[in-house]
Parts: sequence; C-alpha cells; structure tokens
Amino acid sequence: MTETVTGGDAAAATTDTTESEHPVSYAPSEEFVRQANAGKELYRAAEQDRLAFWAEQANRLHWHTPFEKVLDWSDAPVAKWFVGGELNVAYNCVDRHVHEGRGDQVAIHWEGEPGDSRDLTYSDLLAEVSRAANAFTDLGLVAGDRVAIYMPMVPEAIVSMLACARLGLTHSVVFAGFSSSALRSRIDDAQAKLVVTTDGQWRRGKAAPLKESVDEAVDGAESIEHVLVVRRTEIDTPWTEGRDLWWHETVGQASAEHEAQPFDSEHPLFILYTSGTTGKPKGIIHTSGGYLTQTAYTHHYVFDHKQGQDVYWCTADIGWVTGHSYIVYGPLANGATQVVYEGTPNSPDEHRHWNIVEKYGVTIYYTAPTLVRTFMKWGREIPDAHDLSSIRLLGSVGEPINPEAWRWFRDVVGGGTAPIVDTWWQTETGAIMVSPLPGVTHTKPGSAQTPLPGISAKIVDDDAKPLGPGGNGYLVLDEPWPSMLRGIWGDMERYKDTYWSRYATEGWYFAGDGARFDDDGDLWVLGRVDDVMNVSGHRISTSEVESALVSHHGVAEAAVVGASDETTGQGIVAFVILRGGVENTGDELIAELKAQVSKEISPIAKPRQITVVPELPKTRSGKIMRRLLRDVAEGRDLGDTSTLVDPAVFDAISQANAK
Repeated sequence: MTETVTGGDAAAATTDTTESEHPVSYAPSEEFVRQANAGKELYRAAEQDRLAFWAEQANRLHWHTPFEKVLDWSDAPVAKWFVGGELNVAYNCVDRHVHEGRGDQVAIHWEGEPGDSRDLTYSDLLAEVSRAANAFTDLGLVAGDRVAIYMPMVPEAIVSMLACARLGLTHSVVFAGFSSSALRSRIDDAQAKLVVTTDGQWRRGKAAPLKESVDEAVDGAESIEHVLVVRRTEIDTPWTEGRDLWWHETVGQASAEHEAQPFDSEHPLFILYTSGTTGKPKGIIHTSGGYLTQTAYTHHYVFDHKQGQDVYWCTADIGWVTGHSYIVYGPLANGATQVVYEGTPNSPDEHRHWNIVEKYGVTIYYTAPTLVRTFMKWGREIPDAHDLSSIRLLGSVGEPINPEAWRWFRDVVGGGTAPIVDTWWQTETGAIMVSPLPGVTHTKPGSAQTPLPGISAKIVDDDAKPLGPGGNGYLVLDEPWPSMLRGIWGDMERYKDTYWSRYATEGWYFAGDGARFDDDGDLWVLGRVDDVMNVSGHRISTSEVESALVSHHGVAEAAVVGASDETTGQGIVAFVILRGGVENTGDELIAELKAQVSKEISPIAKPRQITVVPELPKTRSGKIMRRLLRDVAEGRDLGDTSTLVDPAVFDAISQANAK
C-alpha cells in the first residue's frame, strides 16, 4: 500500500503521491538501524506488561527511596505514579552525572544573540544550581512555594528552574514575550513569592527592557516578596529597594555547596499556563517522578540520543512545554550535551542557525514546522552554503508538519538521509506521546504514525466507537501515562470538565485534536477541534484575543478564528463591530487594535488581519458561527447558512473583507 524509499533516495520522495491515500515512506538506513537505541522489542515489552515496562524506564533514574507501586489509578482522573518513591529532579539532571565522573562534560553550549557564548560543564551547572538554591533558601522560600520565572534564553533561566526543582519549589515559567498583564495573571493565580527576570533581552541586535514589565506586573501583587534580576543587557533598570535584588550580588555570592533532598514522586514540579477555550489560561500541574521518567525515556529513544557523543539542539523557548521537557529535564536527565540559543533565527542574518550547527557539530536538531517553512521561504541556498553533515536526526514539534516541508527538511537539512521524528504531544501530556521511533519506523511525510511503546491512544467518533484504517475522528488517550498532568492549579473541576467529561463513561482523556488513520493504520493529527488556535506552535484561545479586542474603547464585539497560514500553520483573523459613534479610521484603528492585542497578551497573538464589519453571523441561539468566518478568512465558498438569523450578513462581511 505504501511505496518505500530507502537510504538517501531523496529524489524519489518528490514523486507526485497523494499523502492521504498512498504516502511514500522512508526506511531508516541499515547503518542507522545498527546503532539505534530502540528496536521492535521495545513495543513487545510494553505490550506484554505495560506497568513493568514503565517501572523499567523509571529505574533509569536515581531514586533516593525506591517506589513500591507503579500506578495508583483509584482516584481517576488523578493518577499517582511510582507510589512511595522519593527522588530529587535536579539531582537526576545534574549531580549524578558529576558523581559518575562526567563533571567535565559540557552540559550547555550557550550562544547569546549578540555573539557572546558560554560553555557550562555539568560541574559548572552543579555549582550554579547549588548557589541559586542557597540564595533562594536565604530569601525564605520553602518546599511548596511558587516561583515565577520570566526570562529570555539565558543560562540563569535553566539554573533557576533546576534550583526550584532542587528545593521542591514549584516553578511557573512565563514566556518573556508575554505582556505584563499576562505575567500578573499567572503570578496571582499561583500566588508566587519570587519573580526571577533579567534587566532586558536582546532582540535582533537591540536591547529591549524586561524588568519594567515585571514592575508593572508585580505592582500591588500581594504574594510577591522579591524580584531577582540577572544583568544581561546593561540597560538602565528601575529599582525598588528592599524588594529587588541583583543575581550577581546574591546568587553569585552564595555557596556552591548544597545537598539535594528527596521529594515524593508526586511532589508538584511546575505549573505551566496554557490557553483554554475560555479566556482564562489554565495552570497545568506536573509532578516529579512520572514526568521525569517519561521525558528521559522519550528523549533517549525518540531522539536516539547517545550520551557523550551527540550534540543536541532543541530550538524551543523555556516559556513553553517543549523547553521544559526537551531543553531542561529530559536532556539533562540523560546527561546530554546541548546547544541553547538566546536569539532569533535571522539575527544578524538568515545563516545564524546553520552557523551554530557548524560551530558545535550539532547532530540532533529539533524544531517547529513554522521555522522549517520560514527556512524554505528564505531559500535552500542558505543552508546549502553550510556543512550540515553532522546532523543525523531531525525532529518536528508544535503542530502537524505538512509533507512538502517535511521532505524539504529531510532533503536540505538532513542531507536526504536523516530520519525525521514528527512528534505529537501537549503541555498537558508533558512528554512525547505519538512519534516514529528512528531505526524502527518507516517514516511518512506529515504523519506522527504510532503511539510510543507504553502509550495507548485511539481515534474515536462522537459515540466513542474506535475507528480503524481510514477512520477520521477524535484523538483520545485510553490509558494513564507517567507524565500526564495532575490537574489545573486551583480548579480540579475545570480539569475534569475540560479533559475527561467528553468520554467520561469510558474514562478517556480527550486531547482536543482531530486525527485520522490512513489505509496503513498510521496516525495523522489534523489539529484542534475546539476554539484554540495553533500559531507557530503556540496555543492561543480565540476568546483570549476577543477579550483583548473588546477591551479597546471602540470595539463593541469581536469574533476571532484561526485561518490556514503557509508559514505559521494558523494565522489569527479577527472580525470586529465598532461601538456606536466610533468612526472607522481605517489603518490607524486597525493598528491600534493589533497593538492592543500585543499589549494584553503577546505579539505572538497579534492578528494578521482585522476586518471591521457591521454584523457578525449568529445562530438563532446567539452563537457566533466561527466555521463560516473561517470560510471567509480562507476564501472558501460558504457552507450551509440556513441556521443564521440573517444569512445576508455575509454579503456585508465579504465586502468588508475584500477591501
């Protein structure tokens, strides 16, 4: 049913094949298969005894106190994994590598945007994390307290996360591109006592302030006791005596000796906020033992990581779950040597990523489809100007990758031979769930293919009927997994309602994504089926953007949809009704509205298009028909409009949209 391409026959990959019917597949080279970490026996072991399989993966970690039971699912949908076990996450990521004689191995090749760089060995990292842990303790923080981290990609951000893990502090990392109001809502929800930040951040050669946003966010925030500031850009920094502290004057002066204490396997490791279908972000809770087990397991097998040999680079930001799982916890638990880059891919020019690959000899490169499509737009002559022969494995994350971009990635960046692991997972799942295993899987452009060993997933219809080859429906997870979320911070009812209510009778987790099986039974993720948009791999809710637009004095009502975008996957398209008496001032008003969204949420959430309309299409029950607005935004013929109060409203919307 599937044509297989072997070795480096990249030309065959460009044959005019219909992906949905008979996808071309790519077999791994014999050389790759011989050295691969994973073989088919991994699937067999998981199928024979799933819990014994997960116990074996957990025992790749260091446990201060061995666990007594693999899984307690008696309080479903809240799981307890590795019950009775105690461990320290930071000890597993740092100390044990030093104790095992690998202290001189580089943990992080850090590359700053302006061109500065630092190498941190595991011994260096242990000293830095210990200093930070001692400084945090001196500030009066104790296990269970929450710490907000609002930083660009500097080593101190990773050190701060690990110091929290070391002390049992629950960290909440907030993407440094988010606004002060977004930071404030997360501080208030978690009741954070400390914010760690920088004076500013580099963006395309210019220093932009960051501490000012923190000051705005913490103004009146009763839980905040201190703001700890890393000096990064040397720009002028506003200061509040008694509250604000410089990193170099506190952490930098602290002792480099600190003994890690163990915590229960279910101790909360972090809260990470993600967009929901309502305007309020959800604080996803992840705990320690199960999360670290699955991130370490998936990093080892999915990326075929070889300790002491590979140079691994995940291009994500720690503000998102990919940065948590595949920059900080998974790679460091496996003793990886990795690249961490501070800046944008075109600073100072479009060669930056490939210069870094050459400089450090990157062997594993994990990035988002959005970036791959951007590289395609810039032209293959840019990567072709570099020696990328060190790369032996490529990875894709954040959204489904379209087959054309997949092939380009393999051919141009991977030299026509590097396997691509197209990974599906979520903030909520904590770690990769569906992905090819390099060395085992014959990969298909655009397909995540199959659940990993130990993971159970189904595609089902509205009535919970499992679908087979050719089926198109909803992606569900029908068995608990170690790195699963343990709830929504402060709102367990929302947790149950959001993820478990749709298939409550069956006890299945609903991922919120549509998916289908092709004729070979391989899984293709189709994207969100709810009101959450996926823009460059970042999840943004339609209601969040609508709220930001309506907060503008001139807007009475707004409707937002995600429309297909060949670079970012989805682009944000907004339709707004103005208040009575407000003049439509054209470009000036649109610019104001876009700036409003950037300020309220983040520049990432800025709509690519805003159209002022006289009416919005609504059903008789008052529900906005976003499906039809999506048709307008993507230039398609409208479907059934019979349920609308006034079907003629689309004439006015189409005219306004065409301007």
